[in-house]
Amino acid sequence: MSFILISSARFGDHMNPPGHPERVERADVMDSVAAEWARGGGIVREPRAATRDELLRVHTADHLAAIDQTAGQAVSLDPDTFTSPLSRDVALLAAGAAIGGVEAVIQSAAVRVLALVRPPGHHAERDKAMGFCLYNNVAAGAAHALAMGLERVVVMDYDVHHGNGTQWMFYDEPRVLYISTHQYPYYPGTGAAEEVGRGSGAGFTVNVPLEAGSTDGDYQEIFKAVVVPVIDQFRPELMLISAGFDAHERDPLARMRLSEAGYASLTSSLCDAADRHCRGRLVAVTEGGYELSALRACLESTVEVLADSRPTAPLFSSASSASSTSSGAPGLEGPPPGATARSRAARAAVRAAQSKYWRL
Repeated sequence: MSFILISSARFGDHMNPPGHPERVERADVMDSVAAEWARGGGIVREPRAATRDELLRVHTADHLAAIDQTAGQAVSLDPDTFTSPLSRDVALLAAGAAIGGVEAVIQSAAVRVLALVRPPGHHAERDKAMGFCLYNNVAAGAAHALAMGLERVVVMDYDVHHGNGTQWMFYDEPRVLYISTHQYPYYPGTGAAEEVGRGSGAGFTVNVPLEAGSTDGDYQEIFKAVVVPVIDQFRPELMLISAGFDAHERDPLARMRLSEAGYASLTSSLCDAADRHCRGRLVAVTEGGYELSALRACLESTVEVLADSRPTAPLFSSASSASSTSSGAPGLEGPPPGATARSRAARAAVRAAQSKYWRL
């Protein structure tokens, strides 16, 4: 399996105020994971900066001008989102890392890519920064894939927070299927199951709102019954992951109960789907994850899964997925161990909102 990791020590140059959860020590963890991969002979590449034209595919000119004006300054953009003197340049590298990862897999320089970036991106909307995010990295990557000629791109967002920015950017775009599993209700307040897209994009936004306390089993049930069947019906040419690890049971910003092994299984199932539909092409871009030891463990396991060096079984076989999707009745063999009423409620909400678009 051809895998590259995109990383840069420059991501440590973005500074938030003391006590902010998106702290520079997160960059230290990312640097350490990248260095360990390189010591073992793995490929690590530096990102390039995103260009203005690439960012204009997902952001307004006024937004780019507003971020440009922060260069060289420490600025508060909202109560959660800050810049330091080098943040604009670092954010350009974060978006460029996602774009470069997309280029690498489409041009066959790699099959899978993990971009270790900060600041995160999925809350940044077309015309504003928010939620620690300046530019929307994964959205820039998805838009770049469309510009390179792809017609079906999945963005799977398993960050604990709903990716409002990514959703709205592609809300009327049928070529991008946006799927989000997230704690709900919670910041930023979007992500209800009824938010399904608009116009020709109706059905191509799939929100899975999960109650606080959801477990590995709950996420596995949702992936088995909703996420993977929808992906199988869409048949993407490229898989992007907004890889946020703040649904981990130790993360201080939320109240979910995913483990490192649970995250690895989710990622493995997405790899399995990418192998079925995308010739394996998958790009993961980091989002949240604020407990440092949990972040490290999740990143290390993600590298192993994407590099195909850890035999982590997917949640269910591709054969069972295919038969479930074709029959329109996924998960006939029963929910995974540990699934609770939380996943049953989320599944029912998604089915009610999405049944006219997908077989669930």
